Amino acid sequence: MNVSAIRDADLGQTTVLLVDDDEVNLLLTSIALRERGFSITEAHSGEEALKILGDWSPDMIVLDAIMPGLDGFATCRRIRDMAGFYSTPVLMLTGLDDEASINRAYEAGATDFFVKSNQWSLLAGRLRYLLRSSRTRQELERSKAQLARAQDLARMGSFDWRPGCNELLFSSEGLRVFGLGPGDHLSVHTVLRMIPKNERAAFFAILREVLRHYTVLCTDVPVHLLDGRHRVLHLEAEPEFDEHGGVLAYNGIVQDVTDRRIAEDKIKHLANFDSLAGLPNRRQLIWRAERAIDHARSLGHQVGLLLIDLDRFKIINDTLGHAAGDELLVEVARRLRGCVRHSDQVIDATFDSVTSRAHRTLEAVGRLGGDEFVALLSEVGDERDAERVASRILEALREPVLVGGQECFVTASVGIALYPRDGQTVADLLRNSDVAMYSAKAQGRNAASAYTPQLAGKGREKLELESALHKALEREELVLHYQPKIDVRTGRYVGAEALMRWKRGSQLVPPGEFIPLAEETGLIIPMSYWAIREATRQARLWQRAFGFDAAIAVNLPSRMFQRSDLVERIQAGVQEQHVDPRCLQLEITETGLMKDLQNVIPALTRLNGIGVAISIDDFGTGYSSLAYLTTLPISEVKIDRSFVRDLGAKPESSAVVTAIIALARSLGLRVIAEGVETELQMDVLNRLGCTIMQGFLFSKPLPPGEIEELLRQPVLISAAGTPGATEADPPGPAGRARSVL
Repeated sequence: MNVSAIRDADLGQTTVLLVDDDEVNLLLTSIALRERGFSITEAHSGEEALKILGDWSPDMIVLDAIMPGLDGFATCRRIRDMAGFYSTPVLMLTGLDDEASINRAYEAGATDFFVKSNQWSLLAGRLRYLLRSSRTRQELERSKAQLARAQDLARMGSFDWRPGCNELLFSSEGLRVFGLGPGDHLSVHTVLRMIPKNERAAFFAILREVLRHYTVLCTDVPVHLLDGRHRVLHLEAEPEFDEHGGVLAYNGIVQDVTDRRIAEDKIKHLANFDSLAGLPNRRQLIWRAERAIDHARSLGHQVGLLLIDLDRFKIINDTLGHAAGDELLVEVARRLRGCVRHSDQVIDATFDSVTSRAHRTLEAVGRLGGDEFVALLSEVGDERDAERVASRILEALREPVLVGGQECFVTASVGIALYPRDGQTVADLLRNSDVAMYSAKAQGRNAASAYTPQLAGKGREKLELESALHKALEREELVLHYQPKIDVRTGRYVGAEALMRWKRGSQLVPPGEFIPLAEETGLIIPMSYWAIREATRQARLWQRAFGFDAAIAVNLPSRMFQRSDLVERIQAGVQEQHVDPRCLQLEITETGLMKDLQNVIPALTRLNGIGVAISIDDFGTGYSSLAYLTTLPISEVKIDRSFVRDLGAKPESSAVVTAIIALARSLGLRVIAEGVETELQMDVLNRLGCTIMQGFLFSKPLPPGEIEELLRQPVLISAAGTPGATEADPPGPAGRARSVL
């Protein structure tokens, strides 16, 4: 649509600039939003969006986060820098669900984010909510500006007062401010009695300073007028001097600024409180915490900061929808508010301690963002006080919550940090309470943990490990070890599984330490691409060296199958190494497969089409319907080691394995058992009809050079049933001892 057409659009419709490089997503989203009454203008890139915005200003902008060239985050920053777009609502569409990506969207200036889905009504509702919030804020800002101009142009009333005299001389307009007529009179005492008792001390302190130094009076004062109305009056007065420098009188003006103060309070609330939960937001929390630390420093007490993170909130959000997730957050906020001396007062630069206990009004529960909350305890005696509050919080969350028509149970992990023991600044307390909170999660969730220096040491170790892992690829520290797959019926190697190892210096980092970290940081994606390239390279070397023509299996996380370039990069890799695609097999866990089945199927189909075999790892551990086996292009299932472990000991395991083998046979799938460690397990599997196995009974994962010695020769099963004996090995104990690694 050109710019002239945009300007001719129906003014009654909400105009939206939709930016997405994916033609399909762009088309589907456009159609869905147009059907729901939005006027949509499309842009296929961040650069095109900026060009359109140079001549036109829509009501709101919807940006795809991940785009080639200028991505959504950079585009949002550029938009915010353009004149007239500072307050335009920007909704970031993202397929990412980790907290770092969400925080990055907000840092770029996004008003809100929305995880891509086909829930078009929810998206439309979110857009309308953002538009209403934006227009409300604009109206409040406009009202504030109009009131400010009225104050400059029209003084509402004037007065004179002579020091030592009880009479105030008001103009008729000034008397109208107090709800009085032209013939009425007001004394100083009458006006002072209109000020609420809890406000008088502060006003008298200002008045004494003005009279002592003959300075200008300028302040707002709440009053209860004689007719019962509660108003806020703005007072300005300056001294009038005689020729000798003595004060003759004070001349001033009085204005009813109640509406302005209401508008300011609303704007303050929008700026300082979370719009969903109604709790103090990050800005307000940090301000309160800074004031609480200042008071604690001068009065010598401690401050407690509790970081509260809901456990597995994403499951509820993804299962029941974002509307149900928001409903849950509102209920959690309500329960948390009841666990502390919560104050909804807006604390800002005007906060001043009139009494020694005023800092207790700083105490509150706030929302940092997402499913993270903070409880600020402005004064605690010791760690036990903070732990008691944490226990109240955990107890308050135990009761079920009804959201989206579904009864849910939500728990939380709480991290505790104290000033000055655990930090001198708010940033220190937030960081250390975060460390403690993750310690509570590591202990099983639904618990509270206090910060200790030992926890910080673990956090630093994790940070150092993460930093080193970022450099592991470029330093070529990653290696593949291989574990062979054996057909015990023929006694031959029929494949191998490539397992990633990290050689950090002279030590091998256990996979359990760095693989979860790679998943968490997203490094698993480049690491997986490396593993595919390295496995195909090794396949080429073994083919040329001794004619090894079986497939090498590489484990891939489910998120890899969502990559648009996965198939192309695998195809390019096998072509580069001049090997057949059948030399590569990809393994995906059953749990990972079922987590995002619909998005994984297209990639699996394309991979199968070019000759890459697909294997389902850890088969039998999932809890979803087995109907997917009839539709997926898979060639192999691997019986999970948890069933193999108890073979011969538990009849239930044999029953499960028998069922898996029968199911696979009926579907024409190859079956392999992993984790085979004893001859009893091997014999039971063989009798049940599963002859292809891998495990420590045959070989542990070995570097390429060591595994080649095994692959160069056929593996024969001795008369005693011992794997690993060659034709030159005698049967019996000697052969058995030699073969089991």
